[in-house]
Amino acid sequence: MGTSTTTRTRRTQQERSGATTAELLAAARGLFAAEGYAGTSLDAVCVRAGVSKGALYHHFRNKEALFHAVYVAEEQAIAEAVAKAYLAEADRDRWDAVFEGCKAYLMMCLDPGVQRITLLDAPGALGVEAVDEVTALCVKQMYIGVKRAIQAGRLEERPVEPLARMLFGALSEAAKNIGRAEDPVLARGEALAELRRLFDAVGKPVPASA
Repeated sequence: MGTSTTTRTRRTQQERSGATTAELLAAARGLFAAEGYAGTSLDAVCVRAGVSKGALYHHFRNKEALFHAVYVAEEQAIAEAVAKAYLAEADRDRWDAVFEGCKAYLMMCLDPGVQRITLLDAPGALGVEAVDEVTALCVKQMYIGVKRAIQAGRLEERPVEPLARMLFGALSEAAKNIGRAEDPVLARGEALAELRRLFDAVGKPVPASA
């Protein structure tokens, strides 16, 4: 009986802790998206989340740690959108599937909050090395996509790593341009047009048996 009560108490504490973390992340995401990293105070996050400063420090040691958690969540959402777009096309054409994943990535960059958190503020707030660690999943997605396109005969045989990193770098620069553009929708359309030309130039014709 005592063990069962202790387990329930522990679970309840964990649930409360998880709920507080979620509230802090949601509040922080809204403020970082609207006000930027420099313009957001921890006091404002606490007010919006309805928690004390002590509760915030229990979960996050400082503003940088809180921003890092928000940034990780944003990049995970981007990776999920990319994976969904890739899988929707993968059975038909492995190289076009990579393009669709890139397209989904650039579509996410039209969200002003995503732009501000991931493209504009993250490098300065966290540093290049920390950003590279977080974006490693997206780099891996590009690597897998290129490798499968080669295996499907849509690309010439070649080392996977150089092309995957070059494509990811180009995509990242395009995303930054979209985030800073006066007309993000126009900038995204222009980026997609150039990306399509690049994919058409690099890719091989669809195999006759495809």
